[in-house]
Amino acid sequence: MARPVKKTIQEINARIKSGDVVVVTADEMTRIVKDKGAAAAAREIDVVTTGTFAPMCSSGAMINFGHSVPGIKASSVLLNNVPAYGGLAAVDCYIGATEPCLDDPLNKVYPGEFIYGGGHVIQDLVAGKSVYLKATAYGTDCYPNRAVDKKLTLAELPNAVLCNPRNGYQNYNVAVNSTNKTIYTYMGTLKPKMGNANYCSAGELSPLFNDPYYRTIGLGTRIFLGGAVGYVTWHGTQHKPAVARAPNGTPLRPAGTMWVMGDMKLMSPRWLVGVSIQGYGCSMAVGLGVPIPILDEEMARYAGVSDDEIFTQVIDYGEAYPNGHSESLAQVSYADLKSGAITVQGHTIHTVPLSSIVRAREIAGSLKRWIESGEFLLGEPQFTLPMEHVGG
Repeated sequence: MARPVKKTIQEINARIKSGDVVVVTADEMTRIVKDKGAAAAAREIDVVTTGTFAPMCSSGAMINFGHSVPGIKASSVLLNNVPAYGGLAAVDCYIGATEPCLDDPLNKVYPGEFIYGGGHVIQDLVAGKSVYLKATAYGTDCYPNRAVDKKLTLAELPNAVLCNPRNGYQNYNVAVNSTNKTIYTYMGTLKPKMGNANYCSAGELSPLFNDPYYRTIGLGTRIFLGGAVGYVTWHGTQHKPAVARAPNGTPLRPAGTMWVMGDMKLMSPRWLVGVSIQGYGCSMAVGLGVPIPILDEEMARYAGVSDDEIFTQVIDYGEAYPNGHSESLAQVSYADLKSGAITVQGHTIHTVPLSSIVRAREIAGSLKRWIESGEFLLGEPQFTLPMEHVGG
């Protein structure tokens, strides 16, 4: 019996359970669509797996560190001397990936020094290391304790949830610097006179490039997150999908984002890595992968997109970006970027990836094996990510 071109997520999950599912990674799908066409690919393939591994600054963890005796309502929380926000409940706090340690050289503005921050705390916890907690409070009748100092591990925490408000950006700028001095940015160190061009996307492997109109991604989508199973729980902050797009649907500028969450206790330090960015601050590299169900020929065509069909903009982070401008100096493809050099205004500029393609392939491969083994079913979204602007 011939396989149908059109499928539902429920039908694909039934194939996963029966062991009949056909799964390929996004780069494999690119070749299949090129060789056989989108219709044949839709008939043959059930799921395409994606992956990305890069610094994702809008990340962090919601942590409950457990009640003390007597009880405490913490108003100030430090984890390895990194401030965490305590304005929640008695012993809940949120630690952000970009929050620096209080005695870190960042506060002295010394470019080049190692910067320890919230992302490193999260990595230390998932690696099983002890983290030093210092919590202080003003004291109440029900929570009279004013201070708690102790070492703790992830296993000892009642709850630890990775909660990342903006991950998996659908496209991003290429950063250059036209000024006469080296500058230090969240896109890395940029040499003067456009001495390098830094970019941060896995291109054809990146999740939202493979479902550009978010037909299959939304609240409840099950994903690879930090080496474990996680979920898309909302559209990410700064989600702005209504931008100019190529004919294949991929945006030409930064567009959609995902809010993702998962149980930190199941995650791995290989896929949550604290990052120190010279002269800028700290962050955390996050491993993220989204399975794309191939519901029909259109989805097969989207998931078959290749690096030479995905374009982004070169932005001057030395002059324009700091002043709130985003005029494009050039439009380049991800094939150009991955070649190692691009041409901007007649200049050949070496390109530097902040996103690991090797790790992205590994994530897509892991997710593929999880699905093929039957241990990972697709989550059907309750609603998909919006296609209109949400917010400012």
